[in-house]
Amino acid sequence: MNIQKTILALTILFSTSILVAQNKDSNNYDQGFRLGIGATAGLPTNDPYDFNLGLDARLQYDLSKIYSLTLTTGFSNFFVEGKNNDLGYIPLKGGFKAFIFKDTVYLMGEAGAAFAVTNDYNKTSLLLSPSVGYATKNLDFSLRYEYFSDFPSVKNNVVKDGLGQIAFRVAYGFKL
Repeated sequence: MNIQKTILALTILFSTSILVAQNKDSNNYDQGFRLGIGATAGLPTNDPYDFNLGLDARLQYDLSKIYSLTLTTGFSNFFVEGKNNDLGYIPLKGGFKAFIFKDTVYLMGEAGAAFAVTNDYNKTSLLLSPSVGYATKNLDFSLRYEYFSDFPSVKNNVVKDGLGQIAFRVAYGFKL
């Protein structure tokens, strides 16, 4: 997926979430901070990586019952089976979350950077991440697509920049 398609998808996701959420009653504000600690498992869409595992912390500021701002960081690793070419990175993303159904189902878009920290690979990559999720008072489950513009991948035996993954996150969150 190229960068233009990813940006278009994020724009559509963001616009749709605002339009849907505006139809809800947002007069009852419940502002405040939340912290979520999560674990992620991902399937890369490009070779040579086999899977991804990570841990993260997400700080969320609730603007209302519907809209939230997020800041996410942690550590994740793309694993290559049988080789010492794993790619570990630290993501740093800011985002916008909009609840679209009964204050539990949400759409979220995040953008930021991924800082490679392993195997003498020191590039920093643009990181784009649209997601859909389900949250309760303390649990949060989400499915997201992540695009790394400058991390290497292999397609038809040619090394190129651009790596994607589909990831599932489970987190425990609480009000601060």
